[in-house]
Amino acid sequence: MPERLRALLIAPPGAGKGTQATAISKEFGVEDISSGDLFRAEVAAGTPLGRQVAAYLDAGDLVPDELVHQLVLEKVLEAMARTGGYLLDGFPRTLDQAKVAHADAVERGIPAHAAVTFEAPRSVLVERMLERAGLAGRTDDDKKTILHRLDVYDRETVPVVEFYAELGVLVRIDANRPVGEVTASTIAALRAALGAA
Repeated sequence: MPERLRALLIAPPGAGKGTQATAISKEFGVEDISSGDLFRAEVAAGTPLGRQVAAYLDAGDLVPDELVHQLVLEKVLEAMARTGGYLLDGFPRTLDQAKVAHADAVERGIPAHAAVTFEAPRSVLVERMLERAGLAGRTDDDKKTILHRLDVYDRETVPVVEFYAELGVLVRIDANRPVGEVTASTIAALRAALGAA
C-alpha cells in the first residue's frame, strides 16, 4: 500500500490554511486536524479543557503547550489508525511544541513529509480577517485582536517555520494569489514531498 501524506500547515492567521486544508485533505485522502477547530469545539461543548482555553482564544493568545500537545497527539494517532496519514492545520505554533511533536513523531515512525507555510503581506492578512469576521461573526477577529494575533505569530511561530526549514521539509507557498493557484501549487509541492519520501 502506498504511503499516505503526513503534513503540517503553518501560517499566519488569514493566510488561508483552512481553505487549503480542505482541498489537501480531499486530494490525499487524509484527515484535516485543525487545532483551532478542536479547541473551539471544546469551548462550545463547555468541557473542562474548553473552559481553560476560552480565555486564551478570546484574547488571541496561544493555548499552553501541554494542553495543545495532548489533544493534538490523540487526534493524530486516531487519524493515522483510520487513514494512514494526517494533515495538521495550525500546529505546532511554538518552537517548543515543534521540537516535542517532531521528536514524538520520529519515535513513532510518523514524521511529517512536509511542513507547508503560506505567505502573504500583513496588510492582506488583516483585510482578509476583518472580512471573515464580518461574514462569520468570529469574536476573535476584531482589528485589535487581529494585530495582536499577528504579533504573536511573528514572535512565537516564525521560529517554527525556521525549525522545519532546518529539517529540510519546509515548503513555502505564495498565498497572495487566487485560491485555485495556491491550491495547485500546494498539491504539486506535497506530491513531490511524498514522492521523495
